[in-house]
Amino acid sequence: MRKRISTNPLAFIAMMLVVAGAAQASDKKAPTDAHLIASAMRAAPAHVAKHATIVAMGADGKMRTLRQGTNDFTCMPDNPATPGPDSMCMDRNALAWASAWIAHETPPSGKLGLMYMLEGGTDGSNTDPYAAKPAAGNHWIKTGPHFMIVGADHSFYDGYPKGANPDTSAPYVMWADTPYEHLMAPVR
Repeated sequence: MRKRISTNPLAFIAMMLVVAGAAQASDKKAPTDAHLIASAMRAAPAHVAKHATIVAMGADGKMRTLRQGTNDFTCMPDNPATPGPDSMCMDRNALAWASAWIAHETPPSGKLGLMYMLEGGTDGSNTDPYAAKPAAGNHWIKTGPHFMIVGADHSFYDGYPKGANPDTSAPYVMWADTPYEHLMAPVR
């Protein structure tokens, strides 16, 4: 029997995206559910996205399910208010990891997770998990299409570059030596 994913972690992630880009201008027409689903599905390989649950933030600030899936992945559409694409699709363990990060809690141990961002990601700090904008010393980077491995044992990351200014065209560790370190693996 398939376990259901709590929508609470999704609400945290959706709020992060909304806060990062601010609310959409009131003169813009809200995207249709079909548009949101198509956007969310671009985050992952077609076979994963085809069977994933699709969720989006409603106008009331609450998470709503646009389509119930049949696998353990949950996808979210791009937030058009952010400066770059940020649609994402994650498995259950990655969702728990992301929820811990957003809540400033320690991620669950022993739960390896996979997250796709095949459209790329809104730029961020490579060293500070909570940096909201570029600033001296927080090593803001640009990311292209990638997937992430989260929740691995600390020793897993030792085989990859952990520098503050990585070559983003090759795998590297983001947020190294923090509880939220994860492998960023470009796909193009």
